[in-house]
Amino acid sequence: MADVRLAIAGAGGRMGRMLVAEIDRTPGAVLAAASASPGSAAVGRDAGELAGIGDRGVVAAADPGVLFAGTDVAIDFTNPAASIAHAALAAAAGKGLVVGTTGLTPADRAALAAAAERAPIVFAPNMSLGVNVLMGLVERVARTLDPAYDIEIVEMHHRHKVDAPSGTALGLGEAAARGRGVRLDEAAVRSRDGHTGARVAGTIGFAALRGGDVVGDHTVVFAAGGERLELTHRASSREIYARGAVRAALWLAGRRPGLYGMKDVLGL
Repeated sequence: MADVRLAIAGAGGRMGRMLVAEIDRTPGAVLAAASASPGSAAVGRDAGELAGIGDRGVVAAADPGVLFAGTDVAIDFTNPAASIAHAALAAAAGKGLVVGTTGLTPADRAALAAAAERAPIVFAPNMSLGVNVLMGLVERVARTLDPAYDIEIVEMHHRHKVDAPSGTALGLGEAAARGRGVRLDEAAVRSRDGHTGARVAGTIGFAALRGGDVVGDHTVVFAAGGERLELTHRASSREIYARGAVRAALWLAGRRPGLYGMKDVLGL
């Protein structure tokens, strides 16, 4: 089979560089295009050089249109506004797009879903294979245990993270809500301060910790009288996100338009 031609949005960023390196070592994948935000020092530089793997003959362009010209699938870990703009370009070109950007609003997600009517799109708040297995476990445990088990989600990230709770924590909350047969926006308690009173039965609580250089820790707690079950994932390297994203891109190539998740990619 021919190699899948991949494009990287934000090739000069930390995740962009990791993605370029991951493509380079993945059989069946080839880097075909790269972009960087206008005005970035990465514009005009070779994406391989930016990633520290030597020139690969692919220059980071300021025009995001290059992501969908002569390529099969683009991978985007940029920011919500850019990701939605890239989704519109993917829809216009009928090309695949993998989105790992966090901090998307409900309106952003609706825009992704609209673009997916014309292009195959994989969106996941966390591309780690282990985290997505965790999400499947959380949904199953929430469905199995009765509502006497309170659900709390605790996450910790580095001091520079700008959104809270993390997209992964919210994804875990959605998995728990599906298992319980409720809507997360109706069950979520995203902060507690002051005299809050007793915990409301059936709610799903969140706690966000920030500090140091923590890549990402997530724990889902099921607590009842007499026992507590905790499911935890700890990330020690961002390379796991790049690995999952490239796997998703290879899976997405040639798919019909639609909005997919890592659950689809992994066959969970």
